Amino acid sequence: MLNVSSHGDWPAGYLINPCAPSLSGQWHEAFEGMPTAIVSDSLGRNAGGLGLKPYHGLRHLCGTALTVRVRPGDNLMVLKAIQMARPGDVLVIDGSADLSRAVIGGIMRAMAIKAGIAGVVINGAIRDREEWLDGELPVYALGYVHRGPSTDGGGEINVPLVCAGMLVNPGDLIVGDADGVVAVSAEELPKIHARCAELLDREAAILKAVASGDLDPTRFDELLRSKGCPI
Repeated sequence: MLNVSSHGDWPAGYLINPCAPSLSGQWHEAFEGMPTAIVSDSLGRNAGGLGLKPYHGLRHLCGTALTVRVRPGDNLMVLKAIQMARPGDVLVIDGSADLSRAVIGGIMRAMAIKAGIAGVVINGAIRDREEWLDGELPVYALGYVHRGPSTDGGGEINVPLVCAGMLVNPGDLIVGDADGVVAVSAEELPKIHARCAELLDREAAILKAVASGDLDPTRFDELLRSKGCPI
């Protein structure tokens, strides 16, 4: 971990901040397996990445955000971020949605697994797609391509960024599943977890009513009437 006294200590185009406190333990366990749809609903249905696809199968993702902003098609700062990462961290990489070059592939995947990284989320492309399919390391990206990256730098580590339309701050909790990826700020975790539990209980009750045939048949008619529809 590097200690940074000011932005001005770094040459133009480079910045490496210390990692935010890890959320490993309580919150990783609390949100492990939590559907992103439930988390998204708890955040007002207006949060999370758009266009991110899982390339690892169906394994759930949950971990602490370590953010990386790179120049399109370059991965020098991603390599440095892997060195800095702690077990349970998720690399969230803003590659400017560039799909002409991958910023991470099989070798870096092996490095990330060795470091105990929980997953990778990329506003950009991966390569060596077949290696990711074993599911050992969750990865979400906008696409894949055979063209490899440069390692010329610059970039920034542990800064706020936007990844596929999703605002991510260092230290956010990142949750991913087959539907996509959502970020939750550390300060909101108690409130959002409580809301998720309420929604899960509500969904379970609705599904039970559907299965038993007890779902109120007038429910949607009443909703339409409340909107002025003459049902």
